[in-house]
Amino acid sequence: MVALREVPPIDPADEAATAAIEEEALDAYSSAVSTAAARLIPSVASLRVERRTGGWGGGSGSAVAFTPDGFLVTNAHVVAGAERGTATFVDGDELSFEVVGRDPLSDLAVVRASGSDLAAAPFGDAARLRVGQLVVAIGNPLGFAGSVTAGVVSALGRSLAARDGQASRLVENVIQTDAALNPGNSGGALADVRGRVVGINTAVAGVGLGLAVPIDAATRLILAALMRDGRVRRAYLGIVGGTRRLPALLATRLGRPAGLEVVQLLDGSPAAAAGVRAGDLIVSLDGRPIAGVGDLQRSLVGDLVGRSVEVTLERDGHLAELSITPTELRV
Repeated sequence: MVALREVPPIDPADEAATAAIEEEALDAYSSAVSTAAARLIPSVASLRVERRTGGWGGGSGSAVAFTPDGFLVTNAHVVAGAERGTATFVDGDELSFEVVGRDPLSDLAVVRASGSDLAAAPFGDAARLRVGQLVVAIGNPLGFAGSVTAGVVSALGRSLAARDGQASRLVENVIQTDAALNPGNSGGALADVRGRVVGINTAVAGVGLGLAVPIDAATRLILAALMRDGRVRRAYLGIVGGTRRLPALLATRLGRPAGLEVVQLLDGSPAAAAGVRAGDLIVSLDGRPIAGVGDLQRSLVGDLVGRSVEVTLERDGHLAELSITPTELRV
């Protein structure tokens, strides 16, 4: 026969204390989410776009006002094939907008609404995010104003493939979150608990997982270029490559473990014309260290176009330098 041990009764004082702690934690969570939502909901609009082919695409997505004089950021795919539309805010204001510029290779676009006194959302810095941090996703989907979900940062440093015509690119440092993204939330805000926009929601990665393009130093430059020029200029070398480990001695000398292996050269490309060969291992471009595809993408900025730049590469066990004149990436 098994002897049963008597379970001591729960002390009512302990039970009350536990309940108070749980309630306090819930209140803190709810307060953080509601504070962020209250700060940003007035800045998030529902976009209804007019396609070039004529006709309206109802509830195409969301957008976030980031200047008082009418500039909003959204996803490039939300306004693809459109030049104008209507932005509807939570207070009922309906403002016409025009597409200022779009950059499919980062999935970001800027539109300008006709209003002059918008509630501009503050930008944060996605580089400061940590896995497990609480984030809030705010959209204005399909006319359901102020849709709010909350979750945590599930992962950082993800990559999202983007394409525009024949050109493709990896959007780097994408934020992965378990905050639910509903249809029409694309282009809406991903915010920290202080109500600062740290990402622009872009896609559903899988069940319970969403992705957001980060708001960081790189994307701020993209938004500035779209506002100023309506497009983003990028330099083009015509290299297809991947990350490869450096030989031990070279890795020690350079202080980094990897470089960019040239797998393929596109016909007629600036790299091919300069004498770059398949199998070369690029370690720097214009004085900037290259340890992989991401480093090369970040280095191919518009001011390199038409300018002779030095490329340092490893070939047959020796370092060599070549001069390349990048052209502008055409899509």
